[in-house]
Amino acid sequence: MNKTVMLSLFLLPLLPRSSAGAQAKDAPPYAVMAPVAEYRIADAKDEIALARTAAPPSISANATVLVLGTRGYETAVKGGNGFVCFVERSWDAGFDDPEFWNPKTRGPDCLNAAAVRSVLPQFMKRTEWALAGLDKVRIMAKVREALASHEFVEPEAGSLSFMLSKQGYLNGADGPWLPHVMYFVPHGQAALWGAGLEGSPVIGKDGGPLEPTVLVVPVRRWSDGSTALPKGEHQHH
Repeated sequence: MNKTVMLSLFLLPLLPRSSAGAQAKDAPPYAVMAPVAEYRIADAKDEIALARTAAPPSISANATVLVLGTRGYETAVKGGNGFVCFVERSWDAGFDDPEFWNPKTRGPDCLNAAAVRSVLPQFMKRTEWALAGLDKVRIMAKVREALASHEFVEPEAGSLSFMLSKQGYLNGADGPWLPHVMYFVPHGQAALWGAGLEGSPVIGKDGGPLEPTVLVVPVRRWSDGSTALPKGEHQHH
């Protein structure tokens, strides 16, 4: 699984991009950013609905919902339970992810209050930088600066998010993959969770110096309550 760490309002004119343009014939897929329009969802109502599929209705119905605007994510619906739901785009992936610029990526995500305070700002800034035309190298430099200045901080204790949408598209190999809960933890703590060990349900490892550590626990049900099955398994009636 090539996991996106996993994060459009209107059809707007394309923004200038330093890395945009047709890819060379011998370039790998998604080597550069695609035209901005390809990352957008035409109708804000569709994006709101997709964002809400990240978590069960008991959570997402009263969550704040963000949509992709001209310069970054914007608040489309103000909620009251502390959760924030939005649809991640490909630039929220790890910097070594080959699908970092995949315009098809749609990752419905719903963060709790702790993650909203400590993790969401990184998603928001990455999006602003991507839409402003920065290439991956320049985004990485901006992240280094934000970490050094403590604009970006370690995840708060209890930071988590729900990614339970069967309508998502996380990467070309897995599509929506499986419904899962993500835990954001400080660097060096993956081992404390038993992450990545044989037989452990906790997937992940310590993130790189520019990224938070994200641990993933697959669950059995999508946000609509239906049962999720790994590839190759079949439901018996």
